[in-house]
Amino acid sequence: MRLLLDTHAFLWFLAGDRRLSGTARRRIEDSRHERFLSMASVWEMAIKSSLRKLDIDDPLAAVVDQGTRESGIALLRISKEHALGVADLPWHHRDPFDRLLAAQAIAEEMSIVSVDPAFDAYGVARVW
Repeated sequence: MRLLLDTHAFLWFLAGDRRLSGTARRRIEDSRHERFLSMASVWEMAIKSSLRKLDIDDPLAAVVDQGTRESGIALLRISKEHALGVADLPWHHRDPFDRLLAAQAIAEEMSIVSVDPAFDAYGVARVW
């Protein structure tokens, strides 16, 4: 299974946060699954960090670099296909980061690890 972690799922996984469901945690921990973090999520975290809406103790670069390296989560770049795929999505959801994640999941045939049921409307398999 190919998993694309939503921003909160990545942060909750790293923090051992109990808000991450047991199913989601087990799938992320299972090395048989390919796990990815979108650069859109990195961008989202950078924006929220600069606005002081993301409370993390360490520098964001260290969190992303160490978190992906230690957990075997690969970074997923944003391709032209991903960006253009957003144009084809219906307006079920207005969050631009989530819309890009949905387009990436569709293009790359991935399931999204997210608590957000908004992804369901796009026909993306969601793990929670």
